[in-house]
Amino acid sequence: MYAQIVVNQRRTALLMAIFFLVIIGLGYVFARIYDSNAILIWAVGISVAMSWMSYFNSDKLALATSRARALRPNDSLEERKIQHLVENLSITAGVPLPKIYIIDDSAPNAFATGRDPKHASIALTRGLIEKLNKVEIEGVIAHELSHVRNWDILLSTVSITLVGIVTLLADWFMRVRISQNDHDRNSGNALVIIGIILAVLAPIFARLLQLAISRKREFLADASGAMLTRYPEGLASALEKIAAYPTGMRVANRATAHLFIANPFPKLANKISYLYSTHPPVEERVRFLREMTLG
Repeated sequence: MYAQIVVNQRRTALLMAIFFLVIIGLGYVFARIYDSNAILIWAVGISVAMSWMSYFNSDKLALATSRARALRPNDSLEERKIQHLVENLSITAGVPLPKIYIIDDSAPNAFATGRDPKHASIALTRGLIEKLNKVEIEGVIAHELSHVRNWDILLSTVSITLVGIVTLLADWFMRVRISQNDHDRNSGNALVIIGIILAVLAPIFARLLQLAISRKREFLADASGAMLTRYPEGLASALEKIAAYPTGMRVANRATAHLFIANPFPKLANKISYLYSTHPPVEERVRFLREMTLG
């Protein structure tokens, strides 16, 4: 199991390196086409601004978009029991107690968000609390706390920001090309063609990289979560129940879908290829958990 964690960490680092190379390559080609280093300076400035805003506000946006509310003293007994489960598992994981939120949605699911372990939040749907038993809920919470402990919550924010930067650069290039006159548009044809190809393909490639990173981190969080509870079957059973729920979440959207422990749009996930999925196939995750040996 530890070997699987190391492999996933290395693969994620490689994917993030490729991400940065894509951005650098775009900036370099566009700067050459327009013979101006100001493009690179502009791109860096936008990147820093977007990263700063995402770092401090991504968790608030994700919670608000999902209509999550803080756990209240007058909530049901089942919901208030979540507080004790999170407290115990946080101590085991060695992370600060995250803020706990409830999403009033009948579909079972959960996610973690925040910029670091000290500013983390965990949100669970009412459906997950009602439809899963204690060991299954513990498995889900352990999975989400593993995202917190492994800093996946920050990695997720960074990858989203990088996708936004690539898309912004590509969109800017295409808009400038359209606004130019014929003489400017035809200057440096070979490099311009390369620039157009990159502007079209780079956002797609960046999005695929982000999805690949998301899938790798899910496998790592599954392994880490099983280590916390020492009972992989709890999480495996929880994933099966979540995947078997017939309808998707009412409050989920594509911008936050990658945050959840399982795809909140199960019907859509069945129709698209693995390449475009935010999550690994549940069958693979369950098989991996049930084949684990805890040393």
